[in-house]
Amino acid sequence: MLNIQFKSIVVGLLLISFTACKNAKSNTKTDADNEVTISVKKENFLSGGLVEPISIVSRELSDGSTADCYKIVVTSTPTDHEMGPWCPDNIADDASAGGIWLEDGKVYDVDGEFVKNLGTFYDDETWMMYHSETGKITKTSTKEECNDAANPNVGEEYQNFCVECLPSYVADISHTYYIPVSPKKAKNPYPFSNGPAGGPPPGGGPDDGHERPGPPPGGPEGNSTTPSDRGLAFNGVVFNAPAPTDNILAAYTLAPFDDAGGHINLHEGYHYHAATGVSKKIEQPDNHSAMIGYAFDGYGIFENADSDGNEYTDLDDSRGHYDETRGYHYHVDKAGNNNFIDGLRGEYAL
Repeated sequence: MLNIQFKSIVVGLLLISFTACKNAKSNTKTDADNEVTISVKKENFLSGGLVEPISIVSRELSDGSTADCYKIVVTSTPTDHEMGPWCPDNIADDASAGGIWLEDGKVYDVDGEFVKNLGTFYDDETWMMYHSETGKITKTSTKEECNDAANPNVGEEYQNFCVECLPSYVADISHTYYIPVSPKKAKNPYPFSNGPAGGPPPGGGPDDGHERPGPPPGGPEGNSTTPSDRGLAFNGVVFNAPAPTDNILAAYTLAPFDDAGGHINLHEGYHYHAATGVSKKIEQPDNHSAMIGYAFDGYGIFENADSDGNEYTDLDDSRGHYDETRGYHYHVDKAGNNNFIDGLRGEYAL
């Protein structure tokens, strides 16, 4: 009798254990199963920055698959803020007459005093970007000078010039971009080299508005198809790769950004190198930082810090993380670091 009871108890315990394990297994899902995916909302883009209405086209992605992508043709001209100024006219000018400069993680006002003290700032007496008697600052004043002074092989005749390219020089530029309607997480992330901007934007010509079959070189070494640009602001202006400040300074030139973190070159038009909180943003109701655009893999891009000014400490190597409200998303670097994000976590359109 005892043996029968003992066997019954053992069998009962085994059944309970089996059932518990089965239930535990059935309630366990992989991270991929639990992840919320937030699709791109085309209505977030400001219509004023578009050449044509956003449409859906089928495009090949970086993993060889095909997906619906938004075709976004932009003017690269913000309609939510003014462009410039960049270079002040005189060393007596205050910060309202100039833009900003990014150095060692800090943002500096390019006012007259900053230009006057460039030799001290960089500990190099070669810097002398103004007339010693009048205080007038030497800067580019034509489209041709803009082109020559912004050239990587800038001639000595432009030494100690403040480079200022004006919106009127690029009024006819448009660019075409493709962003997956629903982001697709890549098996492995695509890291950026975080070198300077290396070429025209993905899917669009440098200055003629014509489409290209795919993104240009400019990504990390060994992966020439990765876009050099990072994403799009809601006003249609591109988040560019880090500006080549070392090359600019080596030629004893200065190419300031405006207060929105943008400036102009003749190939790309107006583009951003830093997020300073000026362009359109979508505030979040839960103290989370505001959304400012989309990366080229379709994941959202958000400001650096939350509404209390706290930076996020759990970001991955691409500067992204996950929550159930926004899905996977990115947080941009601090403006003074001349950088946005460090890679794409999803597949991007070719």
